[in-house]
Order: sequence, then structure tokens, then C-alpha cells
Amino acid sequence: MAQRALVPLAEGFEEIEAVTIVDVLRRAGVEVVLAALSGSPVRGAHGIGIEADADLEEAQRGRFDLLVLPGGQPGTRHLGQDPRVLALVRDFATRNKTVAAICAAPWVLAQAGVLEGASVTSHPSVRAQLAPARVDAAARVLRRGAFLSSPGPGTALEFALALVADCAGQELADELARAMIVRA
Repeated sequence: MAQRALVPLAEGFEEIEAVTIVDVLRRAGVEVVLAALSGSPVRGAHGIGIEADADLEEAQRGRFDLLVLPGGQPGTRHLGQDPRVLALVRDFATRNKTVAAICAAPWVLAQAGVLEGASVTSHPSVRAQLAPARVDAAARVLRRGAFLSSPGPGTALEFALALVADCAGQELADELARAMIVRA
């Protein structure tokens, strides 16, 4: 059965992260649903509008295997202040389903209260706000338990390929990396 990923989009998301993640996951055959917090298209941090597949209320009724949170500001703040997003994060974490967060988005995990004993990496701008997590400032992609994290736009492709490896296997992730001419 194909994997399904939910990617909530809030005004001010980081475009490189969101588009890279969605593109690479879809290349791998993962069904990705972009869910707007409030209205579509959703404008990114740099003014690029993305048409969502659904609104978050509608998307929440579906079954998903992973939850992916793009970073960017003020998008991350909007995600971390939305009770629906926080409930999704808690639900996925409780059921030990993958919660992936890039750039500033691990802050959303802190807001949801799921980082006790966890290890994550993030954008330097939010690292001090991730207590009680252990923060690995050197990691480009970090998988610990149900959490997958990465520090920012420059690591988005590695992050997306790590998600593919989780969803569809390392062999497919390697095949996609070769096809996209990603340096090992």
C-alpha cells in the first residue's frame, strides 16, 4: 500500500522546503496532501503562492502515515499556534508515526509538548526554544525515534530523500538521488 503524507501549509512557509519535500515524495510514489490552514493559495515567506490540495479540516479526516512540517517564518509560528496542528503532532507522536520537521518547524514540536527526551536538529534561530529536547547542531538530517528533523533550506533535498528512504526504502531513495544528480 502506498504511503500518505500530510503537509500543513501556513502563510509564510519556506518555499524551498515545502516544494522540495512534496516533489521528491511524489517522485517516490508517496501520496502527498498539502493542507492549507486557512484558504488557498497559501503564500510562502518569499511571496510564492502554492495551491493546496485541501483545507486542514478536510485533510484531518484522512489516514496518513507521516506528518511533514515545513519551516519558514512566519509560517512556523502559524503552525505552532494552530490547535489543529498541535493535536496532529501529538496524535502522530503518541502513535509513534513519523513527524518530520525542517528548519524552524521543530519549534512546533516543542509547542505540542512532544520533545521530552527527544533529539532533534533545527535552524539556529529556534534551537534555544527546543527544551527539553537534545539539539544536535551539526546534523544535516537527524532520525531519532518517530522524529525526523533537518536545519533548513540547504538540507531540504537530503531531508526529502531521508523521508523517501523511510517510506519506500533506501534503494528507491538512492535511485531518485542518482536520477536527480544528487551528490552522495
